[in-house]
Amino acid sequence: MSLSDLWPAIRLTLALASINTIILLIIGTPIAWWLARSDSRFREVVGAIVALPLVLPPTVLGFYLLIALGPNGPGGAIASLWGGRTLAFSFTGLVIGSFFYSLPFMVQPLRNGFAAIGADPLEAAATLGANKWQAFWRVALPLARPGYITGAVMTFAHTVGEFGVVLMIGGNIPGETKVVAIALYDYVERLQWQEAHLLAGGLVLFAFIVIVVTLTIDRRVNVPMP
Repeated sequence: MSLSDLWPAIRLTLALASINTIILLIIGTPIAWWLARSDSRFREVVGAIVALPLVLPPTVLGFYLLIALGPNGPGGAIASLWGGRTLAFSFTGLVIGSFFYSLPFMVQPLRNGFAAIGADPLEAAATLGANKWQAFWRVALPLARPGYITGAVMTFAHTVGEFGVVLMIGGNIPGETKVVAIALYDYVERLQWQEAHLLAGGLVLFAFIVIVVTLTIDRRVNVPMP
C-alpha cells in the first residue's frame, strides 16, 4: 500500500473535517451562547436535542439522515434545484450529516466556555459603554478561547473518525464519499490485513496526537495570570 493509494480518501477526509469544523464554529457559536446565557424553560430541551448524537447509535442517526437526504425528503427537494435526485451518497450529504453528528462536540465545549465567563466581565464592559455586540466580540469571545480550541480540535478529530453515520448516508464511493474510516472497513472486508493494520495504526497515532495537543493547549491557555 502506498500513499498514492490512500491519498484520495485522506484528501476527502481532511476536506470533510475542515469544512465541517468551520461550519460548526459559525453555527455552533450562537447556539452555545444561547444555551449558556438564556433563562428560557426550553433551554435544556434544546441542549438535549444538541447532545442526542452522543447517545444515539450511529446507525439510528444515519438512518434518519438517509431518509431526510433521500429523494423523498428535504434533501431530495434541495437536490432537485440543480437537477439532482438526492443528497445521499454525495459529498454534500456527508457535510450535512457530519454537521449533525459532530454538533455536540462543538457546542458543549463552547457552552462551557461561555458559562465559565460569568456575568461580571460583561457587566463591566456595559458600564464602560460597550453594547451587547461589542461586549460579545471584545470580552466574551477572547475569554471563551479554551472552549473554541477544544471544540475545534474535538470536532475535527470526531469527523475524521466517524464511521457508522458516514457509511449509512455516504456509502463507499471512491473520490466522492470514501473517507479514511470507510477505506479501513474496505481493507478488512477484502482481508487485506497488512493495509488495515497500517491504516488503523495511523488513526490511533492521529487520535493520540490530537489528545496530546488538546491537553497541552488547554494547560497553556489556562495558566493563571501572575
